[in-house]
Amino acid sequence: MSDEIAAVGWDAIDQALAQVYGEQEPKHYGTLIPYSLGGQDPLDGISVYKSETSIPHWHFVTYGFSELYEKEFENKDYSGYGFELTFRLVRQLDEEEPPAWALNLLQNMGRYVFNSGNVFRAGDYLDANGPICLDADTQLTALAFTHDPELAEIDTPNGKMEFIQMVGISEDELEAMQTWNTLGVLQAGMKQIPSYTTDLTRTSLLQNPEVAEAVVRGMEEDGSNTGFLFVDQLAWEVEKKSWFNKPSNVVQLGAKQAAVISKLLRGRILKDKDLTLVSQQITIIFKAGPQVGYSENGQEITITLNKAAVGELSQRLIPQESQFTISSLAGVSFQILKTHIKNQEGAVVKTIG
Repeated sequence: MSDEIAAVGWDAIDQALAQVYGEQEPKHYGTLIPYSLGGQDPLDGISVYKSETSIPHWHFVTYGFSELYEKEFENKDYSGYGFELTFRLVRQLDEEEPPAWALNLLQNMGRYVFNSGNVFRAGDYLDANGPICLDADTQLTALAFTHDPELAEIDTPNGKMEFIQMVGISEDELEAMQTWNTLGVLQAGMKQIPSYTTDLTRTSLLQNPEVAEAVVRGMEEDGSNTGFLFVDQLAWEVEKKSWFNKPSNVVQLGAKQAAVISKLLRGRILKDKDLTLVSQQITIIFKAGPQVGYSENGQEITITLNKAAVGELSQRLIPQESQFTISSLAGVSFQILKTHIKNQEGAVVKTIG
């Protein structure tokens, strides 16, 4: 860093960490070539501390989602994107260096935010569609986001920012978070993931009957907090009929998300809450109402369902190729398509449906 540039945001982060770790000197991994000049890593740096809180672990903290130097963002209330990411990873007793894959994972999160403009907030989740540590024998294939338990929101000269902790989660935990809420599931499993520390070797939280019961009870009582879901396989197609029949509209969904959407319909529509599914081509909004029907407005489709229609549709949404109608919704059928899961090289590694 140049002495001519005041790193006021960086200093504010360091001060917050000093309150937790005192004089401990972290292992710091900086970026040689800035992202803006063609470098591969978007974050300016990542510091890693040895923590003994709850269990021995590495505590990763990013530098770069917030404004580390002078103020550049128009929003004066928040520093940059308003957060930095943290990550806690179980540390082996003889381990002296933090695993490189975790550093790469955090830089990948930087690429996602910088390229998409989407930010992470407590309660968010992200499906990695594969092990969060490539080639690892782990059930953790997604990420959840919560507040770091030791680092509170801070005020910096460039605005406010919070520390959002990333947590490795399994596929069924992700589904539970979608159908209830992220923070509820994490809180229910706190005994198994102290300080929300990621352990690649752990099994699903839902294998604990108390956690599984809490999820079922929470979904029944609260419904789902997921009102907006991005779906890769989502389309609205017109199926042409003969001269004597009206064209039928077809909602196409991928098998991978059929079961989740089934639960979301019950957790949203039965609680009088909308559910919005979005793809790059179309937006489909499910609404609660006494009269079942649909309407089209350009690339936005609204489907209104009553309690009986939700029950009928949710029973048919299973991860298996099929096409069906529900009795009360005229002019619309639903088609479940196979989902092909691909690795980073584009090769199909799993087919659902």
